[in-house]
Amino acid sequence: MKIIDSHPRLAREGWFYICLTLIAALVTTWAFPFWAAVWFWIIALFVLQFFRDPYRPIPQQEGLVVAPADGKVIFTGLVEDPYLDRPAYKISVFMNVFSVHSNRSPVAAEVKQIWYNPGLFVNAALDKASEQNERNAVWLQTGDGKDIVSVQVAGLVARRILCYVEQGDQLDRGQRYGFIRFGSRVDLFLPTEFHAQVALGDNVSAGSSILGSI
Repeated sequence: MKIIDSHPRLAREGWFYICLTLIAALVTTWAFPFWAAVWFWIIALFVLQFFRDPYRPIPQQEGLVVAPADGKVIFTGLVEDPYLDRPAYKISVFMNVFSVHSNRSPVAAEVKQIWYNPGLFVNAALDKASEQNERNAVWLQTGDGKDIVSVQVAGLVARRILCYVEQGDQLDRGQRYGFIRFGSRVDLFLPTEFHAQVALGDNVSAGSSILGSI
């Protein structure tokens, strides 16, 4: 394991919302009885936990693929990769509103291409979300030529997909590359020779949980 950071932090994507809700809670507490401000404090605490972005220990053994997102594994199996037109092993991780929503690169790789598709906002836990929802796909290629596509998928509540990488960027395994606000999923399309170490229903943590190896 490589500890890339050592202390929890808050995602910069949430600073505005955190400040806004904390100010609202403080103002209502000052202007009204405390019982009237309780709901504002509950909202502020929810926003604070939603935008937490803890540092993670990143496994360093060669060939490993780590989770791109926090959440529950809701799909594993062989499918047709719609981005690279090939058979692929797909793993989907569903993030609820209590998950950490910072997305991380599953491997050390170069960004070869990025595809953005506008779409719907159906429940991200449904299989059709992968094809119908708003999504952003990043094609990653490892140093030994292995192709992986990591797809950020919006959900029923999620309305903003943020991706911070561009074509040609070099990413380390476990490096933050994007964020999705308020409930969503990430789909991984991997080479068919991928050996999975997770199963349906497993809970994983972005950057530190090992999905398997290539």
